[in-house]
Amino acid sequence: MFRIRRAQSLSAPRASGLPRARRERAILATDLQDLPWWRRAGPALLAILVISLADFLSGRDRYLAPLMVVVPSIAALTLRPVELLLVCLFGLAALIGLSRYDQVSELHDGRFLFGAMASYTALTLFSAVLARLRMRRAAAFAAVSSVAEAAQRALLSHPGPSVGPLRLAVRYVSAADAARIGGDLYSVLETPHGTRVLVGDVRGKGLGAVQTAAVVLGAFREAAYDENGLYTVADRIEASVERHVPDGEFTTALFAEFRRPGAVELLHYGHVPPIQVSREGLVTVLEAADPWVPLGLGRLATGRPQSMDLPFGADDVLVLCTDGVVEARHHRSGEFYPLAERAGPLVRDAARSAAELESAVGRLFDDLLAHTGGELGDDALLLLITRTDRDRARL
Repeated sequence: MFRIRRAQSLSAPRASGLPRARRERAILATDLQDLPWWRRAGPALLAILVISLADFLSGRDRYLAPLMVVVPSIAALTLRPVELLLVCLFGLAALIGLSRYDQVSELHDGRFLFGAMASYTALTLFSAVLARLRMRRAAAFAAVSSVAEAAQRALLSHPGPSVGPLRLAVRYVSAADAARIGGDLYSVLETPHGTRVLVGDVRGKGLGAVQTAAVVLGAFREAAYDENGLYTVADRIEASVERHVPDGEFTTALFAEFRRPGAVELLHYGHVPPIQVSREGLVTVLEAADPWVPLGLGRLATGRPQSMDLPFGADDVLVLCTDGVVEARHHRSGEFYPLAERAGPLVRDAARSAAELESAVGRLFDDLLAHTGGELGDDALLLLITRTDRDRARL
């Protein structure tokens, strides 16, 4: 099995082609501005409270009010400039009140109060400038991330709920640890040679992964219409990868062709094997008898891969995924997600309707998140395929 790693995405700018509301939400989320102001102000207000209590409880012989200068720095991390000034004004009032309580001016130490207030005011103004710069950087970061997401969305061209004789349900999510671009890819095309499916996983991350995915998907969309067999389709993609992708980069891939009713042809290129689930929930892992190297490494192998012709009935569900699913670790034990064990009861009877299929992929994805504790460490693609009622009528 070839291990591959990828990245993630976020959202934001005008050039992205994303809805305006989504761009704005992305910018807010990047800078925590989607949280209520009182939650963002919480750390600074807590600092004011702690310093005030410490000064009050230590008695008048301890002057701790100058510690209030930490408040502007804390506020600059999460607050907008206007919000920061309001919170810091409250902190300044607390500083003056503590100074009176400690009788600083009465002890002819007014210079301490003046120095503390001057330092506090200067840090407040400087922190307001930093808060403004922070928000601009967050907006720029969200903009770049959304361009990446828009590029990936345009690249994938998500198919509709049905293509040819097939019904589809998809869950495609990116890992949540950074705003990067994912390397999972898939495409479903109705061609003169039958309905053809590609699921792939690019090694690498960022723009390099997008470039490789673009090469693979572009070659597949051309070859799928031109070539008569899956092997020649894959061979065309291999040639494109060798020409346009840097040495050492590769893409695991699984090809499927639905040309005849009641059957499916599979061709493996080092990818996660698909799972077939019957109406009764019986699971069959469709392992390749002779696994082949990923796309981009074909020059290292001799011979040619062999495809598999398998029965695929009207009540069966084909589950395709990437390694972000099967290598997702349990949030406590660290065990991999047991897709073959979980898919049966969660996916059975999903072939009855489009709504059932969509519900099934939702249950499977929710179970994956429950396994990981709600977060994914890698991109994950789940693609469920059944035959439509039109194809059932021919069986």
